[in-house]
Amino acid sequence: MSASRLSTDALSPATWPGYAALIERHGGVFGGCWCLAFHAGTKGGSFAERRALKERLVAEGRSHAGLVFDGADCIGWAQFGRVAELPAIKARRAYEAGRGDDPLPDWRITCFFVDKAHRRQGVAARALEAALAEIAREGGGVVEAYPEALEGQKTAAGFLWGGMLGLFERAGFAPIRKIGLHRWVVRKTIEGRRS
Repeated sequence: MSASRLSTDALSPATWPGYAALIERHGGVFGGCWCLAFHAGTKGGSFAERRALKERLVAEGRSHAGLVFDGADCIGWAQFGRVAELPAIKARRAYEAGRGDDPLPDWRITCFFVDKAHRRQGVAARALEAALAEIAREGGGVVEAYPEALEGQKTAAGFLWGGMLGLFERAGFAPIRKIGLHRWVVRKTIEGRRS
């Protein structure tokens, strides 16, 4: 795969077919999640029900992602959204305990997924760039994510749905605090640019 062939776009009704095809090629992703785990009120349901719910959230503008395409094929994404859209995070107790008077961010980046055939080829970095570009287009603000600090360790890529700390540091995010053995809170302020 040539990096020059890659393009990015936002998750929308127009890009839904490619996004859905990627999820369907991977059995719903992470046990049939359909990238709904961090949304409010999305527990349970069959594969078809979860697919329909995700499609409805996209149609309503309540589910966002930066998508990466290799030609016409969607090969990865970084999900992002406002805190009200994505209220659930892993290690919530540790997150809240360490937050103190810190205000909540404007945006969260909660998960990544890369097609099995395209892993370790920079797709997650392109997806992060696409998500940040969309956040800027939507007015910008403080962006927070919760990556793992596992560089140099052998780990199955399927467990790295939150991204790697180094990926975020290379994109200019600052580590704020740990909220687990390997999980960090990272932040970056994105300037808004309306198109």
